[in-house]
Amino acid sequence: MLVLLLNAALISTGGAAEQKPNIIVINIDDLGYADIGPFGSTTKTPHLDRMAAEGRKLMSHYAAPVCSPSRAALMTGCYPKRALPIPHVLFPAAAVGLHPDEVTMADVLKEAGYATACIGKWHLGDQPEFLPTRQGFDYFYGIPYSNDMGTVADGAKNNPGEPPPKPRARPRPKQNPNPNQSPNLNVPPRKDDETGIKATAQPPLPLLRNEQVINRVKAEQQYELTLDYTMEAREFIEQNKDRPFFLYLPHSAVHFPIYPREEFAGKSPNGAIGDWAMEVDWSVGQVLDLLRELKLDQKTLVIFTSDNGGSVRHGSKNGPLRGGKAETWEGGMRVGTIAWWPGKIPAGTSTDEITSMMDLLPTVARLGGVELSADRKIDGVDIWPVLAGTVDGKAPRDHFFYYRGFRMEAVRFGPWKLHLDKKQLYHLGDDLGEQNDVYGQHPEVVEKLQQLALTMEDDLGLDGVGPGCRPLGRVVKPLPLIDLEGVVREGMTMGVNAVRFE
Repeated sequence: MLVLLLNAALISTGGAAEQKPNIIVINIDDLGYADIGPFGSTTKTPHLDRMAAEGRKLMSHYAAPVCSPSRAALMTGCYPKRALPIPHVLFPAAAVGLHPDEVTMADVLKEAGYATACIGKWHLGDQPEFLPTRQGFDYFYGIPYSNDMGTVADGAKNNPGEPPPKPRARPRPKQNPNPNQSPNLNVPPRKDDETGIKATAQPPLPLLRNEQVINRVKAEQQYELTLDYTMEAREFIEQNKDRPFFLYLPHSAVHFPIYPREEFAGKSPNGAIGDWAMEVDWSVGQVLDLLRELKLDQKTLVIFTSDNGGSVRHGSKNGPLRGGKAETWEGGMRVGTIAWWPGKIPAGTSTDEITSMMDLLPTVARLGGVELSADRKIDGVDIWPVLAGTVDGKAPRDHFFYYRGFRMEAVRFGPWKLHLDKKQLYHLGDDLGEQNDVYGQHPEVVEKLQQLALTMEDDLGLDGVGPGCRPLGRVVKPLPLIDLEGVVREGMTMGVNAVRFE
């Protein structure tokens, strides 16, 4: 599916041919646009401040409203519903996930000779068929979904010191027929919910190394996740310092429940979520300092971003943007992003050009010397000229469609953004906070954006699953990796038989 260029061992990013760069993508969970210093927070984030001073801020970078769709866009270079057509996010024991036939960023870079690792939260399917090791990653250490998808007793449903919620059991999704049948990715979809177990009926949260459950994540382990991910990331970098590597570091922080380590607790003026943002900043410093120490800083592109806007109800700040997580206001999908590569990306700069998660795959493919096959449609574009500050004339991307689940809720062209159902129009250049609706004043702009939205009607569709949406991966009998009795799914441990984590 991938075609290597003849000069795959060399790339040109500014004249001279050079070795392929290392790629690191640090993806924070639910980080608000203004939760870190470079984007206006009063929380002290010195390492991110330095990263921004040495790199380039992407002021108009788009993710998706929630976790799983955003990660699908990042991994596949597509609008989320093309590669992962689901209504919201994935939950434990989901029958569906990112199809193993999808070509991910890890697939692309592994084909180009990179060592690949995913360290952190995956959230594109928890069944063995959907894990990172089946999607191009040589190594995986982390949790298969969000850190709140565990049991009440294990501290997954409340912040430390807060009362746990009352039980709110929901039935498990119905299983496909014939439970004795082997998993089959081509079983036709059912009308019932296949996205997994929800609410307080969820099983314990597992920690995995590759495809083996190595721990049950309780409150004491929640405190250590950021530290553990960081140390694993540093070890991976050191082990692969003499060859090109791709490190995907999707932190569990700062998603609810909020578990900063003791040395950060109570240190931020923005409460617990600010404390955890400070620990994230520490982690970024650990990674960047190691690159400097190993003299890899001028050989490595690092992208720092968030999977969606911050959760306002959990304390995140998205100002000056309106709204937050799970919405298609700017605060739900525009995420504070920094690109860093000393000597290649201009220091202390920013750009208002439109960029998105799905643009990262074609960009790193270019840097890795890989030509993407034309037989698989992607929606991302190569934004290296934006990162390098060399855009001359037309920018790589001039429009963006805001999907929430299956539904397109808004469309942007240049500075104009139209909320389709709300019939509201905003000029983001003059009104970043989407406060001054000018729908009635610019009928010609409204018409143009409506027509732009209609171009997707026969592709991804404006609502529902359009003809351009690709199949989900699907298994017949999804099982929790750890059941409610604490028993690990057989085959997911080092031993032959299932074990129990009390």
